[in-house]
Amino acid sequence: MKNYHDIIIQPVITERSTMLAAEGKYTFKVDTAATKTEIRQACEQLFNVRVLKVNTQNMPGKAKRVGVNAGHTPAWKKAIVTIDRSPNAASYLGKGGKKIESAQKYKDTIEEFGFGQ
Repeated sequence: MKNYHDIIIQPVITERSTMLAAEGKYTFKVDTAATKTEIRQACEQLFNVRVLKVNTQNMPGKAKRVGVNAGHTPAWKKAIVTIDRSPNAASYLGKGGKKIESAQKYKDTIEEFGFGQ
């Protein structure tokens, strides 16, 4: 299994990602081989949030030139993670039909995203 810090590389901070963060959607640069399930688990473990949805995009490298030399920037993968903005304690039915409340609390924002909200 991969380390969670190896899956999520860095946040993507743009005007659009800042507006999406107000809606509970955070944008990250992730490992190109990471799956949606791995990204979900990494976000839940690193930031202590409940992830509702993960959307991914493969971003192609751009053609660049320096003088007569031409090349490409590396391709990368972008993940837009939607978190639960109103996390409640989870409840489920246990043995004998008794209702059991989970005491685990989740955060409703990611403070480590790279900017203040």
